[in-house]
Amino acid sequence: MFCWLPLLFLSGAPTNTAQAGEITINSLPPVVVKTVPGNGDRNVDPSISEIRVTFNKDMMTREMWSWVIHTPEVFPKIVGEVKYLSDKRTNVAPVKLQPNKVYAIWFNSPNYRHNAFRDPNNNPAVPYLLVFRTGG
Repeated sequence: MFCWLPLLFLSGAPTNTAQAGEITINSLPPVVVKTVPGNGDRNVDPSISEIRVTFNKDMMTREMWSWVIHTPEVFPKIVGEVKYLSDKRTNVAPVKLQPNKVYAIWFNSPNYRHNAFRDPNNNPAVPYLLVFRTGG
Protein backbone atom coordinates (compact mmCIF):
# COMPACT_ATOMS: atom_id res chain seq x y z
CA MET A 1 0.00 0.00 0.00
CA PHE A 2 1.31 3.42 -0.94
CA CYS A 3 0.69 6.62 0.94
CA TRP A 4 1.29 9.92 -0.80
CA LEU A 5 2.04 12.88 1.42
CA PRO A 6 2.36 16.41 0.14
CA LEU A 7 5.76 18.03 0.53
CA LEU A 8 6.14 21.46 2.01
CA PHE A 9 8.92 23.61 0.64
CA LEU A 10 10.02 26.68 2.52
CA SER A 11 12.07 29.33 0.87
CA GLY A 12 13.13 32.88 1.46
CA ALA A 13 14.22 34.72 4.54
CA PRO A 14 12.09 34.68 7.70
CA THR A 15 9.84 37.68 8.20
CA ASN A 16 8.36 39.28 11.29
CA THR A 17 5.26 40.60 9.52
CA ALA A 18 2.25 38.37 9.05
CA GLN A 19 0.59 38.04 5.66
CA ALA A 20 -3.14 38.74 5.45
CA GLY A 21 -4.99 35.73 6.88
CA GLU A 22 -1.80 34.08 8.14
CA ILE A 23 -2.15 32.22 11.42
CA THR A 24 0.18 33.60 14.08
CA ILE A 25 0.33 33.50 17.85
CA ASN A 26 -1.07 37.04 17.85
CA SER A 27 -4.03 36.07 15.66
CA LEU A 28 -5.01 33.03 17.75
CA PRO A 29 -6.95 33.33 21.01
CA PRO A 30 -5.03 33.36 24.29
CA VAL A 31 -4.94 30.15 26.33
CA VAL A 32 -4.29 29.40 29.99
CA VAL A 33 -0.80 27.98 30.49
CA LYS A 34 -0.65 27.87 34.30
CA THR A 35 -2.81 28.20 37.37
CA VAL A 36 -1.96 28.36 41.05
CA PRO A 37 -3.26 26.13 42.49
CA GLY A 38 -2.79 23.70 39.65
CA ASN A 39 -5.77 22.21 37.85
CA GLY A 40 -6.69 18.91 39.48
CA ASP A 41 -4.66 19.52 42.66
CA ARG A 42 -6.24 17.55 45.51
CA ASN A 43 -4.51 18.77 48.66
CA VAL A 44 -4.27 22.54 48.30
CA ASP A 45 -3.36 24.41 51.48
CA PRO A 46 -6.60 26.18 52.48
CA SER A 47 -4.57 29.06 53.91
CA ILE A 48 -3.32 30.21 50.49
CA SER A 49 -4.41 33.79 49.99
CA GLU A 50 -4.69 34.05 46.21
CA ILE A 51 -5.52 32.19 43.02
CA ARG A 52 -3.53 32.95 39.85
CA VAL A 53 -4.19 32.33 36.19
CA THR A 54 -1.44 32.89 33.58
CA PHE A 55 -2.00 33.15 29.81
CA ASN A 56 0.36 32.42 26.93
CA LYS A 57 0.56 36.05 25.82
CA ASP A 58 0.01 39.61 27.03
CA MET A 59 -3.57 40.47 27.88
CA MET A 60 -5.73 43.60 28.08
CA THR A 61 -5.13 44.49 31.69
CA ARG A 62 -7.47 47.38 32.39
CA GLU A 63 -10.22 45.65 34.38
CA MET A 64 -10.53 43.01 31.67
CA TRP A 65 -11.15 39.65 33.34
CA SER A 66 -13.96 37.20 33.84
CA TRP A 67 -13.90 34.88 36.85
CA VAL A 68 -17.14 33.00 36.19
CA ILE A 69 -19.13 31.03 38.76
CA HIS A 70 -19.53 27.35 37.84
CA THR A 71 -21.98 26.99 40.75
CA PRO A 72 -22.14 29.19 43.85
CA GLU A 73 -21.27 26.24 46.12
CA VAL A 74 -17.85 25.71 44.52
CA PHE A 75 -16.80 29.30 43.76
CA PRO A 76 -14.12 30.68 46.13
CA LYS A 77 -14.80 33.73 48.24
CA ILE A 78 -12.93 36.65 46.66
CA VAL A 79 -11.86 39.03 49.43
CA GLY A 80 -10.20 41.91 47.62
CA GLU A 81 -9.35 43.46 44.29
CA VAL A 82 -8.72 41.23 41.28
CA LYS A 83 -5.73 42.52 39.30
CA TYR A 84 -3.07 41.76 36.72
CA LEU A 85 0.58 41.48 37.66
CA SER A 86 3.15 43.62 35.84
CA ASP A 87 3.89 40.72 33.44
CA LYS A 88 0.50 41.48 31.74
CA ARG A 89 -0.17 37.74 31.59
CA THR A 90 -1.03 36.75 35.17
CA ASN A 91 -4.35 37.66 36.79
CA VAL A 92 -4.66 37.31 40.56
CA ALA A 93 -7.64 37.18 42.92
CA PRO A 94 -7.26 37.36 46.70
CA VAL A 95 -9.33 34.55 48.22
CA LYS A 96 -10.42 32.93 51.46
CA LEU A 97 -10.66 29.16 51.09
CA GLN A 98 -12.18 26.52 53.35
CA PRO A 99 -10.58 23.17 54.20
CA ASN A 100 -11.76 19.93 52.56
CA LYS A 101 -13.68 21.65 49.80
CA VAL A 102 -13.79 21.34 46.01
CA TYR A 103 -13.56 24.61 44.07
CA ALA A 104 -14.33 25.29 40.40
CA ILE A 105 -13.79 28.55 38.51
CA TRP A 106 -14.27 29.35 34.84
CA PHE A 107 -11.88 31.83 33.26
CA ASN A 108 -14.18 33.13 30.53
CA SER A 109 -17.24 31.01 29.94
CA PRO A 110 -18.37 28.69 27.16
CA ASN A 111 -22.05 29.19 28.11
CA TYR A 112 -22.34 32.93 28.65
CA ARG A 113 -20.92 36.11 27.21
CA HIS A 114 -18.45 36.42 30.08
CA ASN A 115 -15.35 36.60 27.92
CA ALA A 116 -13.52 39.60 29.28
CA PHE A 117 -10.12 37.87 29.35
CA ARG A 118 -8.84 39.22 26.02
CA ASP A 119 -5.52 39.91 24.35
CA PRO A 120 -4.61 43.39 23.00
CA ASN A 121 -6.00 42.33 19.59
CA ASN A 122 -9.39 41.80 21.29
CA ASN A 123 -9.27 37.99 20.89
CA PRO A 124 -11.18 36.43 23.82
CA ALA A 125 -9.30 33.71 25.71
CA VAL A 126 -10.40 30.11 25.28
CA PRO A 127 -12.68 29.28 28.24
CA TYR A 128 -10.85 27.29 30.92
CA LEU A 129 -12.25 25.47 33.96
CA LEU A 130 -9.98 25.30 37.03
CA VAL A 131 -10.94 22.60 39.54
CA PHE A 132 -9.07 21.83 42.76
CA ARG A 133 -9.67 20.56 46.30
CA THR A 134 -8.31 21.90 49.55
CA GLY A 135 -6.86 19.62 52.17
CA GLY A 136 -7.64 19.48 55.86
